[in-house]
Amino acid sequence: WFGEVPDMIPYERQERIVECLQKSGLVRISELQEELPGVSISTLRRDLKELEALGKVEHLSGGAVKLVSAVHEVSISTRSGLHGNEKDQIAQVALRLVEDGDTLYLDSGSTCTALLRLLLDRDVTIYTTDASACLIKSETRAQLIVVGGEFNHVNSSFCGSMTESILRDLYFDKAFIGTNAIDEDRGIMTPSYVEATKKRIVRENSNKVYVLCDSSKFHKFSNVRAFGFDGVAIIAESYDEKIAQHARLITPEA
Repeated sequence: WFGEVPDMIPYERQERIVECLQKSGLVRISELQEELPGVSISTLRRDLKELEALGKVEHLSGGAVKLVSAVHEVSISTRSGLHGNEKDQIAQVALRLVEDGDTLYLDSGSTCTALLRLLLDRDVTIYTTDASACLIKSETRAQLIVVGGEFNHVNSSFCGSMTESILRDLYFDKAFIGTNAIDEDRGIMTPSYVEATKKRIVRENSNKVYVLCDSSKFHKFSNVRAFGFDGVAIIAESYDEKIAQHARLITPEA
């Protein structure tokens, strides 16, 4: 990609490294050295460490490096077809935490929708901003209440000032909240400020808060921090040591 590399300041080297990763996505340090002739391995490692601290790259086992990019909002129709088995496992784990008589909040998102389907035949009260609940045509044992507001077609969710006003007056035994990304330093994240605000209100008004998240969203970051790990449990399909150092992590094996 590049010819001879003259003496550069660290910023210039790091910009070149990011350009290399943008082209290939995943490279080894030895391959980076080939693309940056004249730059020593020790200098590259130092640059990569600084880029990792900035959240721009991620070191993988085996000496490989990949570019880290923020998670953006993906349509609900796309997400529904991804990691289906993992979402079902997470929903089953969450179901075990629900007791008859509970008043629950269910967030929008494909994993929360999987849990919603399992709860319809339980003696519980469910408040949800998941617009897919409006498509339920059969009689339900659960009392199901859809909290309305501005409709977001991308994630099939109700949000905005009207939704927030309603949620501020509601209190829940347990809340099940979806997320787009979990970063061990930044916490629970989402691409949308209005979704983050909604999640914060629910968290404050719930006795117990569970974040439903498959492991593909671990060690990722998005535009907006919803909240940190204090008082929150994460339900995932597999164990992750780094995440478990920051939050209670509940898995099918737990």
